[in-house]
Amino acid sequence: MKKTKAIKKSDIILLCSLIIAGIIILSILALFFLDKGQTVVIRIDGKEYERLPLNEDTELLIKTEHGENLLIIKDSRAWVENASCPKQICVNTGELSELTPIVCKHNKVSITLE
Repeated sequence: MKKTKAIKKSDIILLCSLIIAGIIILSILALFFLDKGQTVVIRIDGKEYERLPLNEDTELLIKTEHGENLLIIKDSRAWVENASCPKQICVNTGELSELTPIVCKHNKVSITLE
């Protein structure tokens, strides 16, 4: 006959400790990472121009002494719809993401997520 091991008090303490450690780690990760990428930050010539929430639909015409960019925020996505710059790189960049900022060198505009 095989003997079955009984659950010991130390096993229960170890299991509870692992569960509590997991909850603490998940809480810390959520604190640092869940709010990131929720604010659109617009800078002109390196200086902060405006901050907009990503979850509010907005159309903003960004005017600089070098030209204009039309920023669209819709359905928690952001992109430059139109720009007065000749190469249109900022328009062709597509949607803004944490890994892909939108930059218009001609108009000296940069748009990032924070």
